[in-house]
Amino acid sequence: MEVIHFYHINDLHSHFETWPKISRFLHEKRREHENRSQQVFIFDIGDHMDRVHPFTEATLGKCNVELLNEANVDFVTIGNNEGITLPFEALDDLYANADFQVLIGNLFYNDNTRPTWVKPYHIQETKEGTKIGFVGLTVYFSKFYQELGWRISEPLEELAKIVAQIKGKADVLVLLSHLGIHEDEEIARRFPEIDVIMGGHTHHIFEHGKIENQSLLACAGKHGNYIGHIQLVLEGHSIQSKTAKLIDINDIPQKNQDDKAIQYWQNKGEELLQQVVVTLPRTLPSNWQKETELSRLLAEGLKEWCKADAAILNCGLFLKDLHKGPVTKLDIHQLLPHPINPCTVWINGQELIEVIKQATEEKWMNWVLKGLGFRGKVMGSFLYAGIHIVDEDSYHKKFWMNGRPIDPDKEYKIATIDMFTFGPFFPEVFRAEKKEYDVAHMLRDIMEWQLYRTFS
Repeated sequence: MEVIHFYHINDLHSHFETWPKISRFLHEKRREHENRSQQVFIFDIGDHMDRVHPFTEATLGKCNVELLNEANVDFVTIGNNEGITLPFEALDDLYANADFQVLIGNLFYNDNTRPTWVKPYHIQETKEGTKIGFVGLTVYFSKFYQELGWRISEPLEELAKIVAQIKGKADVLVLLSHLGIHEDEEIARRFPEIDVIMGGHTHHIFEHGKIENQSLLACAGKHGNYIGHIQLVLEGHSIQSKTAKLIDINDIPQKNQDDKAIQYWQNKGEELLQQVVVTLPRTLPSNWQKETELSRLLAEGLKEWCKADAAILNCGLFLKDLHKGPVTKLDIHQLLPHPINPCTVWINGQELIEVIKQATEEKWMNWVLKGLGFRGKVMGSFLYAGIHIVDEDSYHKKFWMNGRPIDPDKEYKIATIDMFTFGPFFPEVFRAEKKEYDVAHMLRDIMEWQLYRTFS
């Protein structure tokens, strides 16, 4: 009888406050199983990094790779935070010093060759001679990868090709999937030969795994709150049983050195972001309830950056004041930590008026928002550049753009942020046929550019 252990994490999002416990636990479990002559493999299923943390921001994810190395991780796949929040060159170099294997079956250069640091799958033979095929796939954000200079293929189509290649070469087939729960379930239905699917992306939790068709699905939530453990029992290289469970991070004892490590990563990131961008002659306050000089600066800068007719932003994006005196990259990162990109949308005047009407609704002021790249707390009020609202009376408003009434039939180019094209905010923006994303720049890059132009 052969016993094989898998330990997996997913969607840490640079929540390093849980990492000391995770790393120590993984080292202890590896020693424990190997002392019993049991095989153990450790996995990260993507979105380990998130540029909301200053250390990740300052190193463009290199610090995350170092932490994975130190934890003695064996295999990883990437999530959208690795894939589409880094410039092309940064992702292409991210794993240069990795001690683990990166598995992504559906990522290519534009010439259809695979990056040298990627394998679509890897077949690992255990000490008992069992051959395990490990496959990795990441979420299909085709347009964003294309804008960055990558090509990403449809995951299930690519998986079919890989499974055909592995057929007959592996006794056990395991998928590292940063695709989300619905795709994982679909894969289990369509590919019964896959024995285990370790998931991520949708931050779901399977406390004891889930059997779908013949596959065992597993996922460990987010932010390092859980570590997943899968145990396979084999006889004659054939699986006899497969079980999954989650280890709650709160059940792992805290040690004195944990807080020191967490603080070191925070301090190191802040130290690396101390470059002064501009010196302000006055303090620029933020306010999620109303427009300020600071928020207006970004709205006007976004409009000009995108060469748009107007810009629309929400005040909840701004998380701190910028104080009089030197302003550093760290200050701007703390102001706008969101992995959110500028976006340009083409809509007609009537649609634009509807968007403005919706944006003036009181519900947004305290609307709690999580996900879609937003790292603040509430949406807050909306502000505009190039758009002026005139109250004729308590019931009627007129909408002007750049000194003229908005023409209902005219097409307008509107600069905004990418999350408004994804979520349930403005139907007119969501369904707009023409959208362009500036995935090479974060919103804070535009803020830095605008501050420098204004105050240098």
